[in-house]
Amino acid sequence: MLVFAALSIFFAYKIYGSVNGPIEFKKVRQERFQAVINKLKDIRDAQEAYKSVNGKYAANFNSLIKFVDTGDYTITTQRDSSFMRFDKAYQIDLQVDTVVIDTLGTVKVKDSLFKADDRYKTMMDVPFAQNGEKFEMKADIIDKSGYKAPVFEAKIKKDVVLYDQPASLKAQENARNSVEEVNGEFVKVGSLTDVSTNGNWPPLYDRNDK
Repeated sequence: MLVFAALSIFFAYKIYGSVNGPIEFKKVRQERFQAVINKLKDIRDAQEAYKSVNGKYAANFNSLIKFVDTGDYTITTQRDSSFMRFDKAYQIDLQVDTVVIDTLGTVKVKDSLFKADDRYKTMMDVPFAQNGEKFEMKADIIDKSGYKAPVFEAKIKKDVVLYDQPASLKAQENARNSVEEVNGEFVKVGSLTDVSTNGNWPPLYDRNDK
């Protein structure tokens, strides 16, 4: 009877784990991915600011953080205008339409993106990583139909973030291919092969506040 009782408890525990395990995994995954994605959004914001000033993306975090610390945006406004130009061919004055760009001043990148928050100084650190892992980030210039396009990518393996989760569930996670999930082995933003600054996460993670 004691053996049967022990076996009953064991099998009940296994059944509970098989049902409850994926539910708990989903909660952990969403919480951790949200923190990771918030960091990737900060990296993207900083990179887009860097490109607007330098014409390319930062190749490393030291350059990116220094830029946020010291960089300025130029604030401009544009307005339609026109003037008269004498056309020698027709021997008359013709109206020429143009756009006038006025410089209004500058604003600190740090103040524009992060205000009083200094979280950008640790944007390279991966949330929940147990061994001090950093996001992998690269920048490049690629050829797109003759146009030299700046690109960047920042990413981290899901296994780093889900380090303590069951191996079977992590394997399923890495094989995901759905518009409602973070697909593949990485959580990432940007691309080194396409001109894109999109992340590979679904809209769910954009609806949550940082």
